[in-house]
Amino acid sequence: MEKELDGLGYLPLRTILSKLSPSDIIKVSCANKRLRGSASDDSLWAQICYQELQLSTPQDYHGNPLPCFMLAYQLWREAFSMYPWPLVKRVKRCWDKLKKWFNNNFPEAEATLRRGASESDIEQLQTLLKVKLPLPTRVLYRFHDGQELPDKKNPKTASSSWLGIIGGYSFYNHSVIAKTRYVIRYLGFSSRSKCIIVASSFACSRKLFFLNCTNGQLFVGTRKPLTDNEMIPCVPNTLIRSVHDLYGEEQQDAMLLWLEEHGRRLENGIIKVRKEGDDRSINLFPEVPPLCVTTVTNGVQVRASAVFVPEFADLLDEAEKFMFAYSIRMSLLPEGCVINGMTFSSCQLNRRHWIIRADDEVISSVDDEAVIGQFPLLHPGEGEFVYQSCSPLPSPSGSVEGYFTFVPGRLADPRGGPFKVLVARFPLEMPDYTFKGPKRVETTGWITTQFFVKFHHIFHHHGERLFRCIHGCPLNELIDAGINLRNEAEATLRRELLNKKNPKKVSGSWLGIIGGYSFYHHSINVYSLPLSQVISQVTYVISTVKSEAIT
Repeated sequence: MEKELDGLGYLPLRTILSKLSPSDIIKVSCANKRLRGSASDDSLWAQICYQELQLSTPQDYHGNPLPCFMLAYQLWREAFSMYPWPLVKRVKRCWDKLKKWFNNNFPEAEATLRRGASESDIEQLQTLLKVKLPLPTRVLYRFHDGQELPDKKNPKTASSSWLGIIGGYSFYNHSVIAKTRYVIRYLGFSSRSKCIIVASSFACSRKLFFLNCTNGQLFVGTRKPLTDNEMIPCVPNTLIRSVHDLYGEEQQDAMLLWLEEHGRRLENGIIKVRKEGDDRSINLFPEVPPLCVTTVTNGVQVRASAVFVPEFADLLDEAEKFMFAYSIRMSLLPEGCVINGMTFSSCQLNRRHWIIRADDEVISSVDDEAVIGQFPLLHPGEGEFVYQSCSPLPSPSGSVEGYFTFVPGRLADPRGGPFKVLVARFPLEMPDYTFKGPKRVETTGWITTQFFVKFHHIFHHHGERLFRCIHGCPLNELIDAGINLRNEAEATLRRELLNKKNPKKVSGSWLGIIGGYSFYHHSINVYSLPLSQVISQVTYVISTVKSEAIT
């Protein structure tokens, strides 16, 4: 066989080698000098790098340029030798899809992605938190260790506060930022479950995402995540498998599935970047059917869609068990308002009428003037007037439909009688994948690894006492230790992390990569955080423990 291969010309040999796996090519190269030379042909390795890693130029996994594709492939395999190679390729495809979309649609958010964490960073984290991260989550962090948010002191970067790669939402004038905190420890309150907080807002929000490191599921906290252990899975359980098995066929935890689904929604235009004032962010209200409906009446176009808001869900409340936010976008088409063949250059909203259903049962009927206290005046070709509101349901699915009453011209100067603008029925449904974030606009961002050391020192002073208290020591000691730890953690966070002058304009707070939404005064935007800020969530958890203990 060796002689037969050795006697082949360049093209036949090159064709044969291109059909082999990289490991088989290496074996063939050991046969003799000529085969070694053919197996070292960089065009062959360029093809392999493109097929397996989608690399069009030779580079290592940090993006540093290399002289040839053969070396690039070798360094990639060495860098991820401790992980199943199919999993590495899958995670890279996931990040490539996200970054391609960011580059084309939201480059300011892509610029915040940090380079990957080292294996030693991950090992240190696991040792400190006494958890074993699922394999897919580890590989996700090897590619990108969170987000590096811009300088919060620089007013030129203040608008970056909406740049979370996960994104969010807001309602009314209340703001919330969630960051995908992959590895923030839940302080041992459920030590056997090995859960870590992977998303939350820095403010005193009750919105928390938990990653169960044992089974790989991602959970989102409801209105009472700590006191009543109310959790909702973010990914269908049937899809999670082999989260710790190096030799499993298809390792996938909820974190990887979650990000892949996010990439799919972005790529398919289901969710998009939306501008609010001077800021842009990924908005989680769906933009395409069947989750988004569009109706046109007399030239007035209305688009409507909804999202599930888990942080306001209360699974023990029979009447308001689930909360949904909905977004209404209305505009006047370029041809203007047309009624009975007559065209008007403007029209103004007067009243709204809603029918809200839980399953197929009508639970609410609203007939009132204005929307969130406003009477929008529409002109042809102008941008959409957008408002958000919310509705609780006793069941995980329902719908909203109705109409608005408009007058041609203006309310102060009507040019005709009122007319109805229909809003087609749109669904309120608890999704298979939950991406929503917490309530209150505060920012933490994707924190740097160096920042973790500061919190390690804080825990060195107060942490051991705190953990002893949690596991059976007197209540007064628990409160004292919690207060000391909370106060010092808060001071360090505010000094080193937030560093903000104007709470209304916080740099980095809208840079979440997953996206968000708003309704009323509530807004949310979800971020990805680096390994370094694992301990930062202690502020909220300790505050909660203290308040619940006192009551």
